[in-house]
Amino acid sequence: MSNNVVVTLKNIANQQNLIVRRPEAGLSLQGRIQIPGDKSISHRALMLGAIASGETRIKGLLLGEDPRSTASCFRQMGAEISPLNTDEVIVKGVGLGLLQEPNEVLNAGNSGTTLRLMLGILASQPGRFFTVTGDNSLRSRPMSRVVKPLQQMGAKIWGRKGDSLAPLAVRGTELQPIHYHSPIASAQVKSCVLLAGLMTTGETTVTEPALSRDHSERMLQAFGAKIKVDPETNSVTIQGRPKLEGQTVIVPGDISSAAFWLIAGAIVPDSELLIENVGVNPTRTGILEALAMMGANITKENEREVAGEPVADLRVRSSKLQSCTISGDIIPRLIDEIPILAVAAIFAEGTTIIKDAAELRVKESDRLAVTANQLNRMGAKIHELPDGLEITGGTTLIGTEVDSCTDHRIAMSLAIAALNAKGTTTIHGAEAAAISYPDFVTTLQGICES
Repeated sequence: MSNNVVVTLKNIANQQNLIVRRPEAGLSLQGRIQIPGDKSISHRALMLGAIASGETRIKGLLLGEDPRSTASCFRQMGAEISPLNTDEVIVKGVGLGLLQEPNEVLNAGNSGTTLRLMLGILASQPGRFFTVTGDNSLRSRPMSRVVKPLQQMGAKIWGRKGDSLAPLAVRGTELQPIHYHSPIASAQVKSCVLLAGLMTTGETTVTEPALSRDHSERMLQAFGAKIKVDPETNSVTIQGRPKLEGQTVIVPGDISSAAFWLIAGAIVPDSELLIENVGVNPTRTGILEALAMMGANITKENEREVAGEPVADLRVRSSKLQSCTISGDIIPRLIDEIPILAVAAIFAEGTTIIKDAAELRVKESDRLAVTANQLNRMGAKIHELPDGLEITGGTTLIGTEVDSCTDHRIAMSLAIAALNAKGTTTIHGAEAAAISYPDFVTTLQGICES
């Protein structure tokens, strides 16, 4: 290796430990990176393909564990879904409202998107009974944010702690359209209610306090649903009982996965990376805006539109970063990228404040607490706020043992931080990265060896 950096995986007691040893002379990162397909779009393509009439072809699907959970659930309900691959996945849908009652419990694994969006579909299947669950992490995450609006529509859902935790039992019934004013900006809440609205007679509207990602609206429209968007009020309306027809879906690269390389390229001296085929939907590009505020040297190249989604190649060069405050309406557009943004802030001049991000406490882990605790173990100066983080930049990181807490975004963020830490960092539970980025370690090794 020209950089003499060592990136290895070791299996210990059924757990993968990622070991990153930075050379004393430092390193630079070079190369072209193809990132995996967008997780949000992959989920929605599988779901809509399963409930549409006819055949849906999906190219570039994310092969992570979460989309596999979605595919497994809908196979149990009668949809024919070919083996998952990136070239082409074929889904033969059952038609709107015609999902079969499964013989077994539907298991969403670690995927909150699978469970929350699927609840909107299941609740609107009259006369059929479903039980849904997930792994230990998912069973502890709040489902009341989608259960409550569904119950306002007439849904019959029962679960632990006041119907707020999985396992959940669902008896499908005829739902009524509503206008739901969501207290949080959440694409999962919005999508769940819109999917439930597919089977109602009339119009269902969701209004949010700020704009959340709009992949559901775009894809529903492509499949034949009638969607009205009011950007002035952050409202989306769907007309019930459309004719959904199978489509060809091309999944762009996931900007949440690209974020790790954008920040790696920015913080590691003398680096230049080109990340190809990245989805740059405006409802997802908060990470680019935040990095621009910090002075990162990132340019868009080869901008184009692919199957209704804007796409570009992103070039990042090492940069001298400055602190900033990240809060307000931008937060829903970069909520998944906050752990890796915290890594960028460690290497920025000044103190970076992240606020209005309490949503991170109910992800795969309490991401605010885990991000602060694990990076502080490496020597960072991060103060945990009730709804965010205060990060003092300019500290020196020292390699040590840290833990992903089974959270894929934490595992990858710690790996990027380790590239700029003195000595050797061991990340326990690195296998969590496979949830959204199965080839993360291989890609990391590739750019370190260039």
